[in-house]
Amino acid sequence: MTETPPPATEPFRTARLDAVPLSVGHADEMAAVLSDPALHTFIGGSPYSPEALRARYGRLVAGSPDPAVSWCNWVLRRREDSRLVGTVQATVAGPDAEIAWVVGTPWQGRGYASEAARGLVALLGRHAAVSTVSAHIHPDHAASAAVARAAGLTPTNEEHEGERRWCLVLPR
Repeated sequence: MTETPPPATEPFRTARLDAVPLSVGHADEMAAVLSDPALHTFIGGSPYSPEALRARYGRLVAGSPDPAVSWCNWVLRRREDSRLVGTVQATVAGPDAEIAWVVGTPWQGRGYASEAARGLVALLGRHAAVSTVSAHIHPDHAASAAVARAAGLTPTNEEHEGERRWCLVLPR
C-alpha cells in the first residue's frame, strides 16, 4: 500500500466497466447520461446543461482548494459498447473517504452502480491512508442503500442534512 490517497488519475476496472478519470471532455456525453430530472429526486437540483457541466468538471479536475483533500472522480464506461453510463467519486481527507455514485436512468437496475462502488472501495482499500469509507444516503433512497450495502457499507445512526451516514472500516 502507498501512503497517499488514490490519485484521481488512476483508472480502475470492474467486470463490465472501465472507470476512467474524469475530464472536461466527458461533459457533453455525461450531460445526456445525467439528463433525467428524476436523478435529482433525492439530491436536489436539476440536470446540468453541457456548458454548465463543462464548467463543473473543470472545477472538479482542478482539484480541491484544500491540499489535505483529494477529489477523485471517474466516469463509468461500459466496455460492451464504450458508452458512458455514470460516475463515481471519492473525496479523501486523511483516513476518511466519502464516496458517491450516479448511473443514468437508462442503465439503472443492471448492477452498474453496485459494481462500480465495489470497485471504488477496492481501489481505496489498496491505497494506504484510507481506513474508513462512507456515503450519505437519503433514508427513502432504497436503490442507493442497496448499492452501499453491496459495497460493504452499513448504516449508522448518524444523519447529516437529512441523509443517513453509511460506513465501512477497511480491514488492515
